[in-house]
Amino acid sequence: MADNKDTDYERIIMGVDPGTNVMGYGMLGVNGSKITPIVMGVIKLDKFDSHYLRLARIFTRITALIEQYLPDEMAIEAPFYGKNVQSMLKLGRAQGVAMAAALARDIPIAEYAPLKVKQIVTGNGGASKEQVANMLCYILKMEKAELPTLLDATDAMAVALAHYYESKKPASISHAKSWEQFIKQNPEKLVKRKK
Repeated sequence: MADNKDTDYERIIMGVDPGTNVMGYGMLGVNGSKITPIVMGVIKLDKFDSHYLRLARIFTRITALIEQYLPDEMAIEAPFYGKNVQSMLKLGRAQGVAMAAALARDIPIAEYAPLKVKQIVTGNGGASKEQVANMLCYILKMEKAELPTLLDATDAMAVALAHYYESKKPASISHAKSWEQFIKQNPEKLVKRKK
């Protein structure tokens, strides 16, 4: 993968896949229409017994990554609703701490649901972690040997990539929730049938 010290990027998107045992991160360099993976990795948290110590570690590591790679934006995966409310609460706290590290550096944040990320990157909202990783290899022209062992890292890079694709859309398209809403927002763009 590239090193951002050797390349001038127009912008760098930091992707984060929140977790309470393992948190994935990825930095995606954007230069015009060229996208380059800069770094992918994980923050391992399972050695900390206390949830509060895990949160402190997340804040420290995300802050260090921000200082090292100087991202312009953060794209983060939203916690998904599960049956275990306590797990979701802990995941939400982990996400919030990562967001706080970005906000402390005035970095704008975009949040994406896991299904939306998979849909954008693979075309299938139900894609597996392995399918997401394979599609990243294809899109970012990476060798499978370059992939981290833990796929939380590739999930984080997928969030950054999804944000890149979403940010390229015209504002009127990306903010419309449905075709009807798009028509209401953009009546001048409708093609009228000639009689």
